[in-house]
Amino acid sequence: MKFDVISPDGFSIHFSDTYSNKKEAKKAFEKWKKNYERQGYYSSVNYGRIPLNELHNYIKIVKL
Repeated sequence: MKFDVISPDGFSIHFSDTYSNKKEAKKAFEKWKKNYERQGYYSSVNYGRIPLNELHNYIKIVKL
């Protein structure tokens, strides 16, 4: 079983990686989220500016 993390805008957070369990997917999300620490938010086409402490509410971890 594999998992993927889907951003608030509906695309995978990584172009090729998938994750063997939800725990690994959550780790990947936390690493990806660090890319936005400097600006302090994730800018979404669908939701506007999402504060990083709320970003986990906007992503999806999906089973492939």
